[in-house]
Amino acid sequence: MSRVLDIESCDLNLKVNHSRHHTDLFGEERLIVRRGQPFSVNLHLSPGSKEFSLGETSLKFIVETGPFPRSESGTQASFSLSDSIDDSEWSASVTEDPSGNTVSVSINSSPNAPIGVYSLTLDQEGQKTSLGQFILLFNAWCSRDAVHMRSETKRQEYVLSQHGQVYRGTFKRIKGTPWNFGQFEEGILDICLKILDENPKFVSDALEDCSARRNPIYVTRVLSAMINSNDDRGVLVGEWGEFSGGVHPGVWIGSGDILHQWAESGPVRYGQCWVFAAVACTVSRALGIPCRVVTNFGSAHDSDANLLIENLYDEDGDRLSGGDSIWNFHVWVDSWMSRPDLGTEFDGWQTSDPTPQETSEGVFCCGPASLKAIREGEMTKKYDAPFIFAEVNADVVDLVSLSSGEFVKFSGSTKSVGRFISTKAVGSDDRRDITHQYKYPEGSKDERRVYEKAQHHNKLQQRGEEPGLHLKVKLSDNMIVGSNFEVFAVLSNNYMEARTCNLLFFARAVGYNGKQGESCGFATEKVEVSSGEEKRLALKLEYDAYGAVITSDRLILVSAIAIDKQTVDFHKAEKTIVLDEPELKMTLVGEATVKQPVKAELTLLNPLPEPLQDCSFTIEGIGLTDGKPITEKIGVVGPNQEATASVEFCPTSAGSSVLLANFDSNKLKNIKSFINVVVKQTTSLD
Repeated sequence: MSRVLDIESCDLNLKVNHSRHHTDLFGEERLIVRRGQPFSVNLHLSPGSKEFSLGETSLKFIVETGPFPRSESGTQASFSLSDSIDDSEWSASVTEDPSGNTVSVSINSSPNAPIGVYSLTLDQEGQKTSLGQFILLFNAWCSRDAVHMRSETKRQEYVLSQHGQVYRGTFKRIKGTPWNFGQFEEGILDICLKILDENPKFVSDALEDCSARRNPIYVTRVLSAMINSNDDRGVLVGEWGEFSGGVHPGVWIGSGDILHQWAESGPVRYGQCWVFAAVACTVSRALGIPCRVVTNFGSAHDSDANLLIENLYDEDGDRLSGGDSIWNFHVWVDSWMSRPDLGTEFDGWQTSDPTPQETSEGVFCCGPASLKAIREGEMTKKYDAPFIFAEVNADVVDLVSLSSGEFVKFSGSTKSVGRFISTKAVGSDDRRDITHQYKYPEGSKDERRVYEKAQHHNKLQQRGEEPGLHLKVKLSDNMIVGSNFEVFAVLSNNYMEARTCNLLFFARAVGYNGKQGESCGFATEKVEVSSGEEKRLALKLEYDAYGAVITSDRLILVSAIAIDKQTVDFHKAEKTIVLDEPELKMTLVGEATVKQPVKAELTLLNPLPEPLQDCSFTIEGIGLTDGKPITEKIGVVGPNQEATASVEFCPTSAGSSVLLANFDSNKLKNIKSFINVVVKQTTSLD
């Protein structure tokens, strides 16, 4: 004879469950667990209720997620008590409390269950009692989960770490920028789930979308589309030119502010690739998918999918417009998961790119594509492997369009694309080079074999210097923003006879995405170069010329072209100047203690020969600034004068954290720094 228990209350054991499931950083307001791992609940019986007896009491549990839960879609499951839990599916087992007034139940979720918000209901012979709600996440600690990661140190880095480094600049001047991912900040997880609920696939078919959330491949592809706003009301609006009506991408120092703004008022203006990637990393880690931010230096945008970046010039050396480009750097994310759709050999890191560049299946998204597929040139493996392969492997060719209609190749490279692919090292702020995970060593037989396989032809590029004219650009030392300096075009002649050439030397502002701006310098000279000699052409770059046209990336592209019209011999050399920025110094005054005000002193020397307007310092830190950036406006700073500020903040939690700082002004933006902060617990004098 079965007996119905009278349940007075249910204790979801938040503290114990959160500790076991590595979700304690979310806070203790509600139950958040990872799939494929048991969690415990205590059923407290009402006074006078019949005691629980395993053989006589029928308890069935029902879990449901999504607006239309169905057992066939995996969004609903019913399971009864058994002697032990089954780690491959939803199951439950019980242990009796000695008092007889509490029933302790261990519930195991399926390692293949959809992630999301669940309701938990107890069913006793048709009498149903709500036991509360919980949030289920992917589980890198569970061997049966598709995102399982063996290394604990890597799980700490790629799932639990809330701050990191995003690399920018050029391959010769790589600079790490600190970023607050803040996936455990208050409200962020709800916003991440809201992103899933506002994606067009959920709107058109909520049942199918919620069911598909069991698969990290699907979720990652949804995030790639939803972090940008191109096809939907996604998180960020991309902008690479005019930033009025929004925040300049270089001002952001963390994901939290962006996600909160989106949740409150829709698409946030503005983002560029590193912002898109950093926000995607935050959302992925919050949902339990191991994720890292990756920077590719010399990143090709192959618009016609021929694995060649073709730069076209006319006979006077002027660049003709074209669809292909090479970005000085481009940032995306790698997420860790198995690929049953491709085969176990393609498990591991998968590249996805939330920056809107080209459409995939009609939507601005990209990936996830297996790094192993990219490395081996497996262009048929989904998703978007050919585009990502070209970003790191495309060859570059420079062509002159002659008046006859012919195209003459005058320069090229197999080595300039996909260099120093970088991510933050595990457990430190150091940069780790992961180029070898994306491609074989440049110039190796394997690298050429893979390229030929991908391109379907046997054309190899010649390497090394040969007899002929050789052109290069030499830069000066100490090219600090605000200063005047010279760069040089150097033309050497390895022919047996003298050659006469027109030497042209251009300087243009350029964005990190390769988009050229206005000219800031030009020089030209007709030179005769004897055999075995070299000639130099100097180009002086003055702040009066470049200061008004450079972007906040502080990049100048210098291009030299040598033209011998007698022999139709063209040569080109380019370099991107990264102007040095002033150092943002930050020190802490005194010790940081929980709930005690402490000040950060910030200083920066204005290197420009003109005043800076609208100057401000901003600081932000997890557990330091209550989840919000703190900005101190200081107005005008004169030329060669020091900007200073003392910014007070009040730490909210003890432990190690990172305090990030950003300096902003009308002429000098995106100057960042960070310091490590150890917050001590308040000592009691009782």
